[in-house]
Amino acid sequence: MLDISFIDLFQGIATLAAAEPHIMIGRLFLIGLGLALIWLGQKGVLEALLMIPMGLGMATVNAAVLFFEDGRTGTLFLDPLASGTDAVMTALQIDWLQPVYTLMFSNGLIACLVFIGIGTLLDVGYVMQRPFTSMFLAICGELGTVVALPLAAMWGLPLNEAAAAATIGGADGPMVLFASLILAPEIFVAITVVGYLYLGLTYGAYPHLVKALVPERLRAIQMPVEKLRAISSAEKMMFAVAACVLLSLLFPVAAPLFLSLFIGVVVRESGLNNFREVFSGPVLYGATFFLGLTLGVLCEASTILDPKVLTLLVLGIVALTVSALGGLLGGYALWWFTGGRFNPVIGIAAVSCVPTTAKVAQKIVSQANPNAIVLPHALGVSISGVITSATFAAILISMLRAG
Repeated sequence: MLDISFIDLFQGIATLAAAEPHIMIGRLFLIGLGLALIWLGQKGVLEALLMIPMGLGMATVNAAVLFFEDGRTGTLFLDPLASGTDAVMTALQIDWLQPVYTLMFSNGLIACLVFIGIGTLLDVGYVMQRPFTSMFLAICGELGTVVALPLAAMWGLPLNEAAAAATIGGADGPMVLFASLILAPEIFVAITVVGYLYLGLTYGAYPHLVKALVPERLRAIQMPVEKLRAISSAEKMMFAVAACVLLSLLFPVAAPLFLSLFIGVVVRESGLNNFREVFSGPVLYGATFFLGLTLGVLCEASTILDPKVLTLLVLGIVALTVSALGGLLGGYALWWFTGGRFNPVIGIAAVSCVPTTAKVAQKIVSQANPNAIVLPHALGVSISGVITSATFAAILISMLRAG
């Protein structure tokens, strides 16, 4: 008769009992957080597309810790700390998500795939119709990046790690992943997880911030009717090509992001409908799903409980809050400059997170005035925010590139 012990049969429970107190508490907390993300995503409070796979991955990986033959604990999902050819090859043969992490996540490829998909959804005509307003607010929305950088350095982070953490203020997940991978490869997993976790929270938190800072009478402002020239597809293509080449010439280190974003725009405007359907559908949603799932699995307690994570958590919320304040201040500046005709709520869309914050702006305005339409303006600002956040990240990478 087989002699099977409790430890051999229920290893998830056994490893939990055998873990150090802070690891045990961390695992239980992350399981609970993962379940909360699933529930909030299903309810529409958070972005379901990212939060549901991330939450389930987070809960599962912290439940599924087991003992290995050498006495150490781990999972069969992936090992982000594997180094050296032999260790990586062994992990690729055992851990089922390791190929996704090694071949797509840890080299930034998945971020570029998401950017291509996003590019096919962007109508740069909104930016071209209101270039100065859109870019002014987008620059205001980078205030969190500017503030978080010296703050992180004051808290003891090396300058390259401080810059990587500060990019969370740009509210652009693929860009945070790409920038942190180059600037701070040792902690890029923690920065990316924190960044994406907070980006999901913006959908639920920003409406309360806007309502606290913008009176209802200003939230209800109806934008005046404008006589705008229609922007042709050829003009949009020329804009995308010129922006891609110019930004790549200035900041070659971030050229993969620029190319990924603007090739999506070019595909959209060039009539390549088959490519557009592939990139805006299977590529974007597939990459986003595995990005969320991989991020969740990376939240295994023994990996994520780095002493720097608490600092990153505080920096992330500071960066995104200050960026939102910067965007709203820009909105108030345009409200004053136009004699009260500009709706300051549009400024929240400067925290790009495209198109989430643009939809947030329209939703808040509609609650105050069902007849007010600000979505076109907000989309122009949000799309500009993608460009400015990538540009700010490129500047930081060019100045402080690790190694």
